[in-house]
Amino acid sequence: MEFSFTSRLKNAWNAFTNNRDPTVNNNVYVGSGYSYRPDRRRFTRGNERSIISAIYNRIALDVAAIEIQHCKLDKDGRYIDTIKSGLNECLNVSANIDQTPRAFIQDVVVSMFDEGCVAIVPVDTSSDPRTGSFDILSMRTGKIVDWYPAHVRVNVYNERTGQKEDVLLPKSAVAIVENPFYAVMNEPSSTLQRLIRKLNLLDAVDEQSSSGKLDLIIGLPYTIKSEARKKQAEQRRQAIEEQLSGSKYGIAYTDATEHITQLNRPIENNLMKQIEYLTSMLYSQLGITQAVLDQTADEKTMLNYTNGTIEPIISAIVDAMKRTFLTKTARTQGQSIKFFRDSFRLAPINEVAELADKLTRNEILTKNEFRQKLGFKPADDPKADMLINSNISQSANGIQPQAAPSKDETLEEGESQNGV
Repeated sequence: MEFSFTSRLKNAWNAFTNNRDPTVNNNVYVGSGYSYRPDRRRFTRGNERSIISAIYNRIALDVAAIEIQHCKLDKDGRYIDTIKSGLNECLNVSANIDQTPRAFIQDVVVSMFDEGCVAIVPVDTSSDPRTGSFDILSMRTGKIVDWYPAHVRVNVYNERTGQKEDVLLPKSAVAIVENPFYAVMNEPSSTLQRLIRKLNLLDAVDEQSSSGKLDLIIGLPYTIKSEARKKQAEQRRQAIEEQLSGSKYGIAYTDATEHITQLNRPIENNLMKQIEYLTSMLYSQLGITQAVLDQTADEKTMLNYTNGTIEPIISAIVDAMKRTFLTKTARTQGQSIKFFRDSFRLAPINEVAELADKLTRNEILTKNEFRQKLGFKPADDPKADMLINSNISQSANGIQPQAAPSKDETLEEGESQNGV
């Protein structure tokens, strides 16, 4: 749409010029201001001071890369089309005023790892969630503070006040996601918690050894039993301290009969061996490897990591939302929440052509569907939208190619689009 010069001049807006208007600054209340983002989740129990945060972040990024859709299924439970609803808008466009869908899912996973259980709270809805069906307009992650038989008290960020507040909500309106690796990560004696304690001990030993203390023992040429000798020894110690602190190069002199022993030699312990053992055990229990973390894993390793680690986490999130945000009527109508992984993401470029030939020749994908996977525009050829084998002459075999049904034709008229 083109604007005339007069229209642009009349409706033009500049962020710097218009923001200087005194009426805007004086009459609009923008809320509390912070030097950091107030809704960001902070790690607890020492997770932010160890390598555990890197593991959390790597898994959360991989989970957030999976697409989640509010979709329509047929009577056999097969995907037909994506439903255009507020819930699908939150999962694919904007979860709330601060977070994109990927940032929201990453927040869910990191919070779930840190706390062991996280609540997905529908903040803005089309109607009261406690009264019946509703459509979700925005949602946020919340920390469960208190548990009750049918309710939970959740600490969630209020974007209207800029503060985190505690709200009491029914469990039927909040999607509660429990960490599928709770026994490995969040139990008090789990492998990860033991590793965190060992890492904290190692940090304490390193800090003590690098604190700048000399740890000297001074052997005086007389016995220290009386109070007078003790005072004399204390004066001698203070004199050496003053010499060391006041000297440019930290040099002091002693009597020829005095002996000085330095104690700050490295202490041999088995902390590093225990940490290496616990780290290896944690990797094996979570189904990840060092190659996964540094992005050098091969296709088979990534497949095992995706099936053993990523799939249980994303399934727990999707199942919790499906159970809470879809009413029984909506599920009866065929509505569901599903996740879709890109099967071609791990395929090397030299195998793409072979995959394209096999999938189109066996009439699994149309040419345009595969072009979409590669990021190309759809072809104008009508045959590109048909499930046909181009290597076989269709007229000679009497086979009439059939166009793949469009997504819009699969929904019956009059059916509810939202139903949540």
